[in-house]
Amino acid sequence: MRRDEQHKSSGSRGLALVAVLVSVALGACSGASATPTPVASSAPASAAVAPSAQAPASPATVPSVAPTPAVAPPAIQNAGKLVFCSDISSPPIEFMDANNQPTGSDIALGNAIAAQLGLQATWSNIPFSGLIPALQAGNCDAILSQLFDKPARREVINLVDYMNSSQSILVASGNPKHVQSLNDLSGLKVAVEDGTTIQGILTTQNETFKAANKPPIGIVVFPKDTDALQQLQIGQVDAYGTTLETAAYYITKSPNTFEVAGKPFGQILTGIGIVKTNTALTAAIQTAFNAVKASGTYLQILTQFGIQGDALP
Repeated sequence: MRRDEQHKSSGSRGLALVAVLVSVALGACSGASATPTPVASSAPASAAVAPSAQAPASPATVPSVAPTPAVAPPAIQNAGKLVFCSDISSPPIEFMDANNQPTGSDIALGNAIAAQLGLQATWSNIPFSGLIPALQAGNCDAILSQLFDKPARREVINLVDYMNSSQSILVASGNPKHVQSLNDLSGLKVAVEDGTTIQGILTTQNETFKAANKPPIGIVVFPKDTDALQQLQIGQVDAYGTTLETAAYYITKSPNTFEVAGKPFGQILTGIGIVKTNTALTAAIQTAFNAVKASGTYLQILTQFGIQGDALP
């Protein structure tokens, strides 16, 4: 998800809309392998949330925090960096700024976690469906890309949970097809990003439609969230399935263009993915995350990007 630019351009009204949408949800991925596209290393986490021309919120100073007693495995410590795989196409979670540098809440959090371990975060931009294969192939140390915590996923990787997320259906302003729930998508075309949870949800919904002798959803799959959104924007599809966080971001960016149809659904924890056998790195990331959370940096990052409603307690 995934989910570029002026989150704050709508001012406090836009940020409030995001908070409202996400709070509603609270009350609310692997394919063929891909070769990672290296992204320039981020700034150290003590300055990880530096403002940019496209930053999705007003600048916020993220407090510096002392390195945690936990350490990453020797190979990572010796390299001096923590390499994250991420699908950097889903604002406000992760996306590219005006200078083609990664930004977003996941990016800032990853930078902060790396700094807690005395490391620098480096980001490899990979399509969502290729994230777990890339991790398993050793192309990165961890995945930080709004990866949903599912039992089947925990069978193949370790997960360190760090926030909540929900699903939503984004439609054109005015909701011309009168969509209020998944049941209203029969016979409609819906764009999704390949490998995402919403793609699976819509596929399952089609089985329900088939049993009821109703026309199926025309699921149109794209490699990136931004591609799927564009199809809705130009009227080639009737709706776009994505996370609530991404939907809320696009609404604040274009308040007269999009709206969320019905209520968000499918709230789930999201986690940082680590290779199943690398228990040492899993423990180190968990300890570092706990320190970032305890310091107040975690909530400050989520607040800066307008998704504090998804914070873990």
